[in-house]
Amino acid sequence: MRHRLKSWLGLLPFASILMAAPATASPEPHAVLELFVSQGCSACRPANELMAELARDPGLVVLSLPVNYWDYMGWKDTLADPQFTVRQKGYALARGVRRVYTPELVVSGFLSSVGSARDQVMGAIHHATHGQAPVPVDVREEDGMIMVDVGEGAGDATAWLLPVRRKIEVPIHRGENAGKTETYVNVVRGLIFLGPWSGAPASFRVPLEAIAVQEADAYVVLLQQSQDEKPGRIIGAAKGSGL
Repeated sequence: MRHRLKSWLGLLPFASILMAAPATASPEPHAVLELFVSQGCSACRPANELMAELARDPGLVVLSLPVNYWDYMGWKDTLADPQFTVRQKGYALARGVRRVYTPELVVSGFLSSVGSARDQVMGAIHHATHGQAPVPVDVREEDGMIMVDVGEGAGDATAWLLPVRRKIEVPIHRGENAGKTETYVNVVRGLIFLGPWSGAPASFRVPLEAIAVQEADAYVVLLQQSQDEKPGRIIGAAKGSGL
């Protein structure tokens, strides 16, 4: 099956939800990769494999966001979250597109490519990393708290904490991938709203226990612009330890 397309109308509100685990800052990443994927998509395996490869680059934040709009095809994605579908649709709407597909890769919140097309992906990463300098974001843990410090910059954005599970293997029993086991890296398990940022240095604090759900074992922080509740360019990011 070629990469799968889904037409859609309307957009649900861009939502946040609490949800996972420890860290100290790693090298400041220069691009954020969000792969929208489904266990019911036979074309997604090459994209999953490419993300596993790219996740080893300390300069990249690589995230898998399982969507639920193919659940009717015979297999309900065991990791899917409706808010990830909303997020993908929001990205599409921001680009003036009224359809979504898997596997789609959104790079730094503003560039889209087929997640399994290596040349497209590498070109998008190159383009995303040769624009404006990212806003400094530092993350560390002290006394059971996650401490996030965002540096000075321009514009308005929102800070988000994303708990992730670093690796998940899922046996699939029905649908296009029946009989296969799919491996996912850095699966997002929720979106935690930290607060707004308006260009001046800002600090955010959240208890470490707030993200210890759904077997997440790491997390990232994103500083993301938005317009009319649609997710936009990611202008800063940081990874916890182990990513």
